[in-house]
Amino acid sequence: MAETEAALRTLAHNVRAARTRAGLTLDELGRRAKVSKGALVALERAQGNPNFATLVRLADTLGISVSALMEGPAEGRVRIVSADALMPLWAGQQGGEARLMLTTSGPSPVEIWRWRLEPGEEYPSHPHQAGVVETVSVTAGTMILVVDGTEHTVTTGQTATFDGDTPHAYRGAGTGPCHLIMTVHIPPGPTASAAN
Repeated sequence: MAETEAALRTLAHNVRAARTRAGLTLDELGRRAKVSKGALVALERAQGNPNFATLVRLADTLGISVSALMEGPAEGRVRIVSADALMPLWAGQQGGEARLMLTTSGPSPVEIWRWRLEPGEEYPSHPHQAGVVETVSVTAGTMILVVDGTEHTVTTGQTATFDGDTPHAYRGAGTGPCHLIMTVHIPPGPTASAAN
């Protein structure tokens, strides 16, 4: 329980700091991210339990990575992360999951994710901010990648890349689980689309 409370305090601090840097009021951030003001107030007070979709919308609107909202200060020059040490940010109804392993630092950060999708299990993603590029590498099994309504089969050993500013989804296919590594390349700073 203490770990969850500490994670919520870190998230609250990071959301408030990013909102302040962007010069946004709670009302404006809520409008742009499509998150209620009440949910934002609770989040900045380290209360509540925001879901993955809410975190993605906030990060996109603020022009930062999801992990930038969740991480504490850097601890050294080399960072080694074990997948088992991280809670899934998404859990599917059939046992699939997504874990955000880490995010690189710098003006154009890259998120690195580990995903497991069971056959038929799907995660639909809303479009990200302009300039986001996703890459998925299937390490085992088969995935159906849906980008702007078109399905693409990606199998073991194959990698696909696409612009993330269009509707997209990932679906497990075949007879066994699909394992993949995803990278999300984030453009520097808030974009013009976040201001609209």
